[in-house]
Amino acid sequence: MKTSDFYYDLPQELIAQDPLEDRSSSRLMHLNPVTGEIEHDSFKNIKNYLQPGDCLVINDTKVIPARLYGSKVGTDAQIELLLLKRKENDIWETLVKPGKKAKPGTKISFGDGLLVGEIIDIVDEGNRLIQFRYDGIFEEILDRLGEMPLPPYITHKLKDRDRYQTVYAKHEGSAAAPTAGLHFTKELLADIESMGVKIVHVTLHVGLGTFRPVKVDDVTKHHMHSEFYVVEEEQAKIVNETKASGHRVISVGTTSCRTLESATDENGILLAKSGWTDIFIYPGYKFKCIDGLITNFHLPESTLLMLVSALAGKDHVMKAYEEAVKEKYRFFSFGDAMILI
Repeated sequence: MKTSDFYYDLPQELIAQDPLEDRSSSRLMHLNPVTGEIEHDSFKNIKNYLQPGDCLVINDTKVIPARLYGSKVGTDAQIELLLLKRKENDIWETLVKPGKKAKPGTKISFGDGLLVGEIIDIVDEGNRLIQFRYDGIFEEILDRLGEMPLPPYITHKLKDRDRYQTVYAKHEGSAAAPTAGLHFTKELLADIESMGVKIVHVTLHVGLGTFRPVKVDDVTKHHMHSEFYVVEEEQAKIVNETKASGHRVISVGTTSCRTLESATDENGILLAKSGWTDIFIYPGYKFKCIDGLITNFHLPESTLLMLVSALAGKDHVMKAYEEAVKEKYRFFSFGDAMILI
């Protein structure tokens, strides 16, 4: 299976640069994974594809303002930092630009010294481990100095940082939003619950590894970066009861999907557990937990597009993407949605 099998041509103007005023007013494409049949709808009508007894699984991770701009101590050299994951206490794995100015021992000052980081090591793919020093509470300082780490294909400034959070974001730790969840409002979720659909929370802190381009020709040779996830006992119980009663488990987003598939055993039982996952789902994968997926439209040749293709078949998915381009759907993080069920 070649990476190029997942390429499609996307006009630049279809990349959504700003969130819609009303989260739930985005368009919705329904793709039948079995027949490949396509319907065009509005996200407000997502309830029409759900049934009483179904279980909707959402990722309640919260994006941290992980992009910092500072200067190398003792010089005027400007440095951009992206927090990827907390390793221990005040040591973080980070992405630093420009890397050539970030050798071990380099100190970087943010906010006129409010926060100071020292590079202590260079790790995989040139990422830097940085030890931070500060007075006060790190999260409060980060909230004051940091910016939302919007993907590079979004060039517009975000006016309201809450628009890059889901309405149910709770546990801080992500470097990117679980964007399928951005379409839900609190009112829409309440309506869904009132019709007898259970809503389950899992947590997966999204790292940039999820979005890294696949640089190998052979899909199976790609290595995913690991991300931390949590499945709580009460939530696992609801999912298992849903499956046992013959109802469907529908994942909101690829991150929820990867969490469920990582924590489900070979007998199809979702376990309450936490840990790191580097699961890579591509065509040929046999799903153990999910029956359906709500997701956005993903980058060409991306691991996320491969995951969607594993669920609905590559031919069906690539045809649906061709249709989405033709119908001028909005793509990527702030774009429109698709439901595969």
